[in-house]
Amino acid sequence: MKAVLLYEYGPAENLRYEDAPDPKYGENEVLVRVKATSVNPIDYKLRSGAAKARFPLQLPAILGRDLAGEVAAVGSSVNGFPKGMRVMALTFGTYAEFLVVAADALTAIPDALSFERAAALPLVTTTGFQLIERAVKPTAGQRILITGALGGVGRTAVHVARQHGARVLAGVRAAERQEAAKLPVDEVIGIDDPAEIAKLHGLDAIADTVGGAVIERLLPAIRSGGVLGSVLGTPDAAAKYPIRVEAFMAQPDASRLRRLADDVAAGKFDIPIARTMKLREIQEAHRIAERGGLNGKIVLVP
Repeated sequence: MKAVLLYEYGPAENLRYEDAPDPKYGENEVLVRVKATSVNPIDYKLRSGAAKARFPLQLPAILGRDLAGEVAAVGSSVNGFPKGMRVMALTFGTYAEFLVVAADALTAIPDALSFERAAALPLVTTTGFQLIERAVKPTAGQRILITGALGGVGRTAVHVARQHGARVLAGVRAAERQEAAKLPVDEVIGIDDPAEIAKLHGLDAIADTVGGAVIERLLPAIRSGGVLGSVLGTPDAAAKYPIRVEAFMAQPDASRLRRLADDVAAGKFDIPIARTMKLREIQEAHRIAERGGLNGKIVLVP
Protein backbone atom coordinates (compact mmCIF):
# COMPACT_ATOMS: atom_id res chain seq x y z
CA MET A 1 0.00 0.00 0.00
CA LYS A 2 0.94 3.67 -0.19
CA ALA A 3 1.35 5.64 3.03
CA VAL A 4 2.99 8.79 4.37
CA LEU A 5 5.93 7.99 6.62
CA LEU A 6 7.84 10.27 8.96
CA TYR A 7 11.41 9.10 9.58
CA GLU A 8 12.61 12.05 11.66
CA TYR A 9 11.13 15.14 13.28
CA GLY A 10 11.30 18.32 11.28
CA PRO A 11 9.68 20.29 8.44
CA ALA A 12 6.94 19.15 6.08
CA GLU A 13 9.60 17.91 3.66
CA ASN A 14 10.28 15.06 6.08
CA LEU A 15 6.93 13.46 5.20
CA ARG A 16 7.48 10.74 2.59
CA TYR A 17 4.67 9.34 0.42
CA GLU A 18 5.90 5.85 -0.43
CA ASP A 19 5.26 2.12 -0.33
CA ALA A 20 4.62 0.57 3.07
CA PRO A 21 3.76 -2.98 4.20
CA ASP A 22 0.09 -3.93 4.13
CA PRO A 23 -1.25 -3.99 7.71
CA LYS A 24 -2.28 -7.28 9.36
CA TYR A 25 -5.53 -7.49 11.31
CA GLY A 26 -6.45 -9.62 14.32
CA GLU A 27 -9.62 -11.42 15.35
CA ASN A 28 -11.22 -8.31 16.93
CA GLU A 29 -10.03 -5.87 14.28
CA VAL A 30 -11.24 -4.44 10.99
CA LEU A 31 -9.16 -3.70 7.90
CA VAL A 32 -10.40 -0.44 6.41
CA ARG A 33 -9.64 1.02 2.99
CA VAL A 34 -9.10 4.71 3.73
CA LYS A 35 -11.23 6.94 1.50
CA ALA A 36 -10.45 10.22 3.23
CA THR A 37 -8.64 11.69 6.22
CA SER A 38 -7.82 15.25 7.29
CA VAL A 39 -5.08 17.44 8.70
CA ASN A 40 -5.26 18.51 12.35
CA PRO A 41 -2.87 20.81 14.27
CA ILE A 42 -1.63 17.85 16.32
CA ASP A 43 -0.35 16.29 13.08
CA TYR A 44 2.13 19.04 12.30
CA LYS A 45 3.01 19.49 15.97
CA LEU A 46 3.93 15.80 16.09
CA ARG A 47 5.80 16.00 12.77
CA SER A 48 7.87 19.00 13.82
CA GLY A 49 8.70 17.58 17.24
CA ALA A 50 6.89 20.41 19.06
CA ALA A 51 4.67 17.85 20.83
CA LYS A 52 7.21 15.07 21.34
CA ALA A 53 7.55 15.70 25.09
CA ARG A 54 3.89 14.77 25.58
CA PHE A 55 3.46 12.43 22.61
CA PRO A 56 6.75 10.82 21.58
CA LEU A 57 6.62 8.93 18.30
CA GLN A 58 8.15 5.59 17.47
CA LEU A 59 9.83 6.42 14.17
CA PRO A 60 9.20 5.79 11.36
CA ALA A 61 5.62 6.78 12.06
CA ILE A 62 2.41 7.22 10.10
CA LEU A 63 0.48 10.28 11.30
CA GLY A 64 -3.21 11.13 11.03
CA ARG A 65 -6.18 10.81 13.40
CA ASP A 66 -9.34 11.01 11.25
CA LEU A 67 -10.63 7.97 9.38
CA ALA A 68 -13.40 7.68 6.80
CA GLY A 69 -13.37 4.59 4.65
CA GLU A 70 -14.80 1.24 3.62
CA VAL A 71 -14.54 -2.11 5.39
CA ALA A 72 -12.13 -4.31 3.40
CA ALA A 73 -11.97 -7.34 5.73
CA VAL A 74 -12.76 -8.28 9.34
CA GLY A 75 -11.32 -10.53 12.00
CA SER A 76 -12.99 -13.80 12.98
CA SER A 77 -14.67 -12.35 16.09
CA VAL A 78 -16.06 -9.20 14.43
CA ASN A 79 -19.76 -8.85 13.67
CA GLY A 80 -21.79 -5.97 12.28
CA PHE A 81 -19.21 -4.62 9.82
CA PRO A 82 -19.86 -6.22 6.42
CA LYS A 83 -17.39 -5.74 3.59
CA GLY A 84 -17.99 -2.43 1.84
CA MET A 85 -19.65 -0.75 4.84
CA ARG A 86 -18.85 2.97 5.12
CA VAL A 87 -17.20 3.61 8.48
CA MET A 88 -15.48 6.36 10.42
CA ALA A 89 -13.32 6.53 13.54
CA LEU A 90 -10.97 8.55 15.70
CA THR A 91 -7.80 6.48 15.55
CA PHE A 92 -4.10 6.67 14.61
CA GLY A 93 -2.09 6.25 11.43
CA THR A 94 -4.69 7.41 8.92
CA TYR A 95 -2.24 8.83 6.35
CA ALA A 96 -2.35 5.52 4.48
CA GLU A 97 -4.37 3.54 1.93
CA PHE A 98 -5.29 0.84 4.46
CA LEU A 99 -5.61 0.85 8.23
CA VAL A 100 -6.41 -1.67 10.96
CA VAL A 101 -8.87 -0.46 13.59
CA ALA A 102 -10.38 -2.10 16.68
CA ALA A 103 -14.00 -2.90 15.90
CA ASP A 104 -15.32 -1.01 18.93
CA ALA A 105 -13.70 2.23 17.68
CA LEU A 106 -15.69 2.22 14.43
CA THR A 107 -19.11 3.61 13.65
CA ALA A 108 -21.13 3.91 10.45
CA ILE A 109 -21.00 7.08 8.36
CA PRO A 110 -24.48 8.62 7.99
CA ASP A 111 -25.87 8.14 4.49
CA ALA A 112 -26.10 11.89 3.91
CA LEU A 113 -22.36 12.45 4.47
CA SER A 114 -19.65 11.91 1.86
CA PHE A 115 -16.36 10.34 2.86
CA GLU A 116 -14.77 13.78 2.66
CA ARG A 117 -17.26 15.42 5.03
CA ALA A 118 -17.02 12.47 7.43
CA ALA A 119 -13.22 12.68 7.45
CA ALA A 120 -13.33 16.22 8.82
CA LEU A 121 -15.22 15.15 11.94
CA PRO A 122 -13.67 12.56 14.28
CA LEU A 123 -10.95 14.42 16.19
CA VAL A 124 -12.52 17.88 16.35
CA THR A 125 -16.05 16.72 17.20
CA THR A 126 -14.85 14.23 19.81
CA THR A 127 -12.61 16.88 21.40
CA GLY A 128 -15.36 19.49 21.31
CA PHE A 129 -18.02 17.37 22.97
CA GLN A 130 -15.63 16.13 25.64
CA LEU A 131 -14.48 19.69 26.33
CA ILE A 132 -18.07 20.53 27.25
CA GLU A 133 -19.42 17.29 28.73
CA ARG A 134 -16.34 15.93 30.51
CA ALA A 135 -14.44 19.10 31.40
CA VAL A 136 -16.87 22.02 31.78
CA LYS A 137 -20.02 19.98 32.62
CA PRO A 138 -22.42 22.92 32.27
CA THR A 139 -25.92 23.21 33.65
CA ALA A 140 -28.74 25.09 31.97
CA GLY A 141 -28.41 28.86 32.07
CA GLN A 142 -24.69 29.01 32.85
CA ARG A 143 -22.58 31.53 30.90
CA ILE A 144 -19.76 29.83 29.01
CA LEU A 145 -17.13 31.51 26.87
CA ILE A 146 -15.81 29.24 24.12
CA THR A 147 -12.50 30.48 22.73
CA GLY A 148 -11.64 29.71 19.12
CA ALA A 149 -15.35 29.26 18.47
CA LEU A 150 -14.93 29.24 14.68
CA GLY A 151 -12.55 26.28 14.73
CA GLY A 152 -13.73 22.69 14.42
CA VAL A 153 -13.41 21.99 18.15
CA GLY A 154 -14.99 25.34 18.99
CA ARG A 155 -17.95 24.87 16.64
CA THR A 156 -18.65 21.49 18.18
CA ALA A 157 -18.35 22.92 21.69
CA VAL A 158 -20.86 25.65 20.81
CA HIS A 159 -23.30 23.04 19.49
CA VAL A 160 -22.98 20.76 22.52
CA ALA A 161 -23.10 23.59 25.06
CA ARG A 162 -26.34 24.80 23.48
CA GLN A 163 -27.74 21.29 23.76
CA HIS A 164 -27.13 21.54 27.51
CA GLY A 165 -28.97 24.85 27.74
CA ALA A 166 -25.92 27.01 28.37
CA ARG A 167 -25.69 30.68 27.44
CA VAL A 168 -22.82 30.65 24.97
CA LEU A 169 -20.34 33.44 24.25
CA ALA A 170 -18.18 32.96 21.14
CA GLY A 171 -14.60 34.08 21.72
CA VAL A 172 -12.91 34.99 18.43
CA ARG A 173 -10.56 37.59 16.98
CA ALA A 174 -12.28 40.92 16.45
CA ALA A 175 -11.79 40.56 12.70
CA GLU A 176 -13.86 37.36 12.82
CA ARG A 177 -16.82 38.94 14.58
CA GLN A 178 -19.10 38.99 11.51
CA GLU A 179 -18.49 35.31 10.76
CA ALA A 180 -18.91 34.31 14.41
CA ALA A 181 -22.27 36.10 14.55
CA LYS A 182 -23.60 33.36 12.26
CA LEU A 183 -23.09 30.81 15.04
CA PRO A 184 -25.99 30.02 17.40
CA VAL A 185 -24.50 32.03 20.27
CA ASP A 186 -25.79 34.66 22.67
CA GLU A 187 -22.86 37.02 22.28
CA VAL A 188 -19.60 37.41 20.36
CA ILE A 189 -16.47 38.56 22.22
CA GLY A 190 -13.30 39.84 20.56
CA ILE A 191 -10.71 38.05 22.67
CA ASP A 192 -7.91 40.10 21.12
CA ASP A 193 -9.60 43.35 22.20
CA PRO A 194 -8.46 44.51 25.68
CA ALA A 195 -11.55 46.71 26.10
CA GLU A 196 -13.91 43.79 25.51
CA ILE A 197 -11.92 41.51 27.81
CA ALA A 198 -12.06 44.16 30.55
CA LYS A 199 -15.87 44.09 30.45
CA LEU A 200 -16.05 40.31 30.93
CA HIS A 201 -16.80 39.11 34.44
CA GLY A 202 -18.74 36.45 36.30
CA LEU A 203 -18.36 33.70 33.72
CA ASP A 204 -19.33 30.26 34.96
CA ALA A 205 -16.77 28.66 32.69
CA ILE A 206 -14.37 29.07 29.80
CA ALA A 207 -13.98 26.24 27.31
CA ASP A 208 -10.56 27.01 25.88
CA THR A 209 -9.14 25.91 22.53
CA VAL A 210 -6.60 28.74 22.16
CA GLY A 211 -4.32 28.75 25.21
CA GLY A 212 -1.22 30.91 25.60
CA ALA A 213 -1.41 34.58 26.47
CA VAL A 214 -5.07 34.74 25.41
CA ILE A 215 -6.34 32.44 28.15
CA GLU A 216 -4.11 34.12 30.73
CA ARG A 217 -5.82 37.44 29.98
CA LEU A 218 -9.25 35.81 30.24
CA LEU A 219 -8.82 33.94 33.53
CA PRO A 220 -9.95 36.86 35.75
CA ALA A 221 -13.35 36.76 34.02
CA ILE A 222 -14.19 33.38 35.57
CA ARG A 223 -16.18 33.66 38.79
CA SER A 224 -14.90 32.16 42.04
CA GLY A 225 -15.56 28.42 41.90
CA GLY A 226 -15.96 28.50 38.12
CA VAL A 227 -14.32 26.15 35.63
CA LEU A 228 -11.63 26.37 33.00
CA GLY A 229 -11.89 23.45 30.57
CA SER A 230 -8.82 23.19 28.33
CA VAL A 231 -7.64 21.07 25.42
CA LEU A 232 -4.14 22.59 25.80
CA GLY A 233 -3.14 21.73 29.34
CA THR A 234 -3.26 23.79 32.53
CA PRO A 235 -1.96 27.36 32.17
CA ASP A 236 0.54 28.34 34.84
CA ALA A 237 -1.44 31.47 35.68
CA ALA A 238 -4.52 29.46 36.65
CA ALA A 239 -3.06 28.77 40.10
CA LYS A 240 -3.64 32.44 41.00
CA TYR A 241 -7.42 32.15 40.75
CA PRO A 242 -10.10 30.33 42.83
CA ILE A 243 -11.25 28.20 39.90
CA ARG A 244 -11.25 24.54 38.93
CA VAL A 245 -9.16 23.54 35.93
CA GLU A 246 -10.12 20.52 33.85
CA ALA A 247 -7.46 19.79 31.22
CA PHE A 248 -7.90 16.62 29.18
CA MET A 249 -6.96 14.71 26.04
CA ALA A 250 -9.70 13.42 23.75
CA GLN A 251 -10.52 9.72 23.89
CA PRO A 252 -12.37 7.80 21.15
CA ASP A 253 -16.12 7.44 21.65
CA ALA A 254 -17.68 5.76 18.62
CA SER A 255 -21.31 6.08 19.68
CA ARG A 256 -21.03 9.79 20.46
CA LEU A 257 -19.13 10.37 17.22
CA ARG A 258 -22.04 8.84 15.31
CA ARG A 259 -24.56 11.10 17.05
CA LEU A 260 -22.48 14.17 16.24
CA ALA A 261 -22.12 13.02 12.63
CA ASP A 262 -25.91 12.65 12.50
CA ASP A 263 -26.23 16.24 13.73
CA VAL A 264 -23.89 17.43 10.97
CA ALA A 265 -25.86 15.40 8.41
CA ALA A 266 -29.06 17.03 9.68
CA GLY A 267 -27.57 20.53 9.31
CA LYS A 268 -27.54 21.26 13.03
CA PHE A 269 -23.90 22.37 12.85
CA ASP A 270 -21.01 22.01 10.45
CA ILE A 271 -17.25 21.57 10.28
CA PRO A 272 -16.20 23.54 7.19
CA ILE A 273 -13.76 22.09 4.65
CA ALA A 274 -11.38 24.63 3.11
CA ARG A 275 -9.58 22.36 0.63
CA THR A 276 -9.48 18.77 -0.57
CA MET A 277 -6.05 17.51 -1.60
CA LYS A 278 -4.44 14.21 -2.59
CA LEU A 279 -2.58 12.24 0.07
CA ARG A 280 0.54 12.41 -2.08
CA GLU A 281 0.37 16.21 -1.67
CA ILE A 282 0.88 15.82 2.07
CA GLN A 283 3.91 18.09 2.29
CA GLU A 284 2.05 21.02 0.75
CA ALA A 285 -1.05 20.24 2.82
CA HIS A 286 0.99 20.51 6.02
CA ARG A 287 2.63 23.74 4.90
CA ILE A 288 -0.76 25.32 4.13
CA ALA A 289 -2.33 24.14 7.39
CA GLU A 290 0.64 25.26 9.45
CA ARG A 291 0.54 28.79 7.99
CA GLY A 292 -3.02 29.12 9.27
CA GLY A 293 -5.70 31.47 8.05
CA LEU A 294 -7.88 28.74 6.57
CA ASN A 295 -11.61 28.92 7.09
CA GLY A 296 -11.93 25.17 7.46
CA LYS A 297 -10.03 21.90 7.37
CA ILE A 298 -7.83 20.30 4.73
CA VAL A 299 -9.18 16.89 3.72
CA LEU A 300 -6.89 14.31 2.12
CA VAL A 301 -8.04 11.63 -0.31
CA PRO A 302 -6.09 8.76 -1.95
